[in-house]
Amino acid sequence: MNFSLENRTASLSVGEFAGFSLGPTESGGGSHGIWRAQLGQHWHNELRARTENEFTAGGTLRPDVQFEVVIEGRLVHRGWTFALTGRIDQLVGDTLREIKSVLRALPAEETVLRTDYPAYFLQLATYAVLFAVRRHGQIPGGQQPATVRRTSTKAELIFVEAGSGLAQTIALTPFDEALVHHQLDALVGFLNLRQRATERRRSLTFHPAFPSLRPGQETIQADLQAAFSHGESPKSKDESPMARPSAFGPRPSTVLLFEAPTGYGKTGCVLEFALGQMKAGHFARLIWLTGKSTGQLQVVHTLQQMTGGAGPLDRLSSPDSKPTRPEAGFHPLAFWQVRNKSEHCVNHAFHCVRDGCDYLKDCAERWPGSGLAKFYLDDAQPHDLDSLRAAGRDARICPYEITRASLAFKDVWIGDFNYVFAPDNRGLFFDQPGFDPAETLLIVDEAHNLPSRVAGARSHRATEKAARLLLAELDHLQAPATLVLAVEEWTRLLASLRPADSLDPATEAEVHDQVEKLANLVSTQPLDFAALGPQHAGTLWSFAALAGFLNDDKLTKLLWVAREGELEFTCVDAAPAIGETLKQFGGAILMSATLQPYPEFAASCGLTDTCGTELARDFSPVASKLGPTNYSTHHAPTPWRTGAYDVAVDLRVETTYKQRANHHGTTAATVEAMHAAARGPVAVFYPSYAYAESVLHALESRGSVLRVALQPKLPDLAAQTAWIEENLTLSDALFLVLGSSFAEGIDLLGGRVTHAMVVGPALPEVNAVQKARMGALAGLGRDAAFRRVYQIPGLQKVNQALGRLVRAPGQHAKVLLHCRRFAEPGYASLLAADYQMFAEIPSDRALREWLNRGAMHP
Repeated sequence: MNFSLENRTASLSVGEFAGFSLGPTESGGGSHGIWRAQLGQHWHNELRARTENEFTAGGTLRPDVQFEVVIEGRLVHRGWTFALTGRIDQLVGDTLREIKSVLRALPAEETVLRTDYPAYFLQLATYAVLFAVRRHGQIPGGQQPATVRRTSTKAELIFVEAGSGLAQTIALTPFDEALVHHQLDALVGFLNLRQRATERRRSLTFHPAFPSLRPGQETIQADLQAAFSHGESPKSKDESPMARPSAFGPRPSTVLLFEAPTGYGKTGCVLEFALGQMKAGHFARLIWLTGKSTGQLQVVHTLQQMTGGAGPLDRLSSPDSKPTRPEAGFHPLAFWQVRNKSEHCVNHAFHCVRDGCDYLKDCAERWPGSGLAKFYLDDAQPHDLDSLRAAGRDARICPYEITRASLAFKDVWIGDFNYVFAPDNRGLFFDQPGFDPAETLLIVDEAHNLPSRVAGARSHRATEKAARLLLAELDHLQAPATLVLAVEEWTRLLASLRPADSLDPATEAEVHDQVEKLANLVSTQPLDFAALGPQHAGTLWSFAALAGFLNDDKLTKLLWVAREGELEFTCVDAAPAIGETLKQFGGAILMSATLQPYPEFAASCGLTDTCGTELARDFSPVASKLGPTNYSTHHAPTPWRTGAYDVAVDLRVETTYKQRANHHGTTAATVEAMHAAARGPVAVFYPSYAYAESVLHALESRGSVLRVALQPKLPDLAAQTAWIEENLTLSDALFLVLGSSFAEGIDLLGGRVTHAMVVGPALPEVNAVQKARMGALAGLGRDAAFRRVYQIPGLQKVNQALGRLVRAPGQHAKVLLHCRRFAEPGYASLLAADYQMFAEIPSDRALREWLNRGAMHP
């Protein structure tokens, strides 16, 4: 949908028009939606052939029989002009025919079909109205479409049962045409709310992110502005002509790689820049993505502080103030933090099947009288998860549908990476009415995780165990025999698989064939997914996702077997998918404490060609224009970190997998020495739990009296934080694992741990996936491929962990990099700049001297 609020015009397809709703809608996206579209095309072709046979005489098709006929026109309603266009499936004489495939059994009661598929009837009615307007013109005075005088035009909706091809025809009625008027009313209401949002952004007033600037923040707003100053800024849809693409032409998007250390204040600085961009009209919406809910909460809290919105007391509030309403003169943006779908659920078990859930079934019909529109009509309405659940329970409507219905009217969307980059989740954002990524500023926090997160979201697993359980349940429910036989064949195939780094060509071809077959069957067979339950329904739905994965030619893929009977569908490199997504946005900022080296990170995000050559590379704030997606880089200066780290590389040990056991005793003795010098708790980072446990055993064998706390496997951040707090007080050494949330997500070590030790560079384990990645990059040469696949991810974990030790001016840390590999140029060059000026420790005596030099104590 394209619209201009200033010109009061809107253009959209007839399908968009008919499917538009301000309340709950049934999602048709993801891999399952793709297969439904393919199924629909099959039956369109089949019925076209039937019509051609019916109206062909003497080898000639009747001239008044046409297919895929373009029908377009303009409707004027309440001061708005709507330009609608679409293609009717068939025009036979003066009869319009629209074909829709359904999974339900036919024939069915007409009232049932009208209740279950209202958008189909509305779509055909819209074609009929446009066809009448095309013939006779809009009635002067802007009268409603329902009053267009009756013509000889007739219209029929043809339902086709997907499994059998049985068709049922229902004729359009004058009542259906009257519904076009009501749909136009809904669109006008939506556009009026968007007008309100535009005025809210234009009058936006906000506090600076920080009451006083820390050294290094003085120029950050100018630096960010410079990165977006090249090329034409995207104009908001609210200010552009109706046909914005033709008015402005294609414009390359801008991607900024913004690196600043932990503790710099990235969130506040970038939010301040983003709010300024929105107020200036450069962007109509802000999307903020981060993989951690704590990061999302920080964005929410900072937005509340900056715009004077309701929220907990903060540094901008007086001690006795009550921040229940925005400060006078401040206009907070309307924002929404999107939580996981399962977190919204109020049922005792999460199984999202519309017909099996009282909160989803018929919720679209119950929405208008539910009062839940208050969540987008009133910007001050609380919409935390508890409020959504309570409102959903009271109205007997799924809380997630409240989120889905409200997002279109919010200026800022805050959520997980998946809502933009995962095929099965992105529909929540991209299917919102009026959403245009070209007019949206995308912020990706903790962006160093983006390539692996997107690859993970596009990877899948199929197991013999799940297939056998599904087979038993299908048999119990007396599912169609063709589906049962196909699942049985799939189960036998999985059972035959043995561990292998890749499948042989014959087996891989068989996997392709069976997945295609199952995906088609699941799309065409009427099944009771509610009776199947969440586990088995999920297994069935996964076949469409597997088929989508196998047919995606953009991705580098690997099919392999990690364990007997478990088939891995691994996305080896998601860079093309990431790059394709980033290019859709008007601007994007990828920010993290560890993005360097920039060229390799840019390549991992699809900002290079297939040979690994950068499309756009410029290390100044202003990017060059060498490719379809420009990118620029900026590293925030932090003068307060200069000299804050005293780093040494321990040349006495080698921590490779083959050699580390020979040095466990030395590592244990070094931990004791570090603690003795620190006279307080020390943090020791390991590449794995197994390595940490081995050193712990070595300490016990030495009779050490050190109180060592080994990081537990706690998924809950609150529990992790409590563990850190307790053991900073009670323990002498904290054994932590590089790459875990304890090493990357806990910000409690800064200023409280003065001595730290990193045991090895934490290279990824050698497995089938890493071998496949090496193979995919073979054209770069082995050294460059090894750097990309192993060294960069390993040293990135090290840099992340060490960045947590100094988060504010005045904090210092003494760090021992415990492996001679850290001194090799290929590894040393990947350390952050603050850690590259290191001493070398060749002996025990050198270690003692380094520890005693400039001793730091808490």
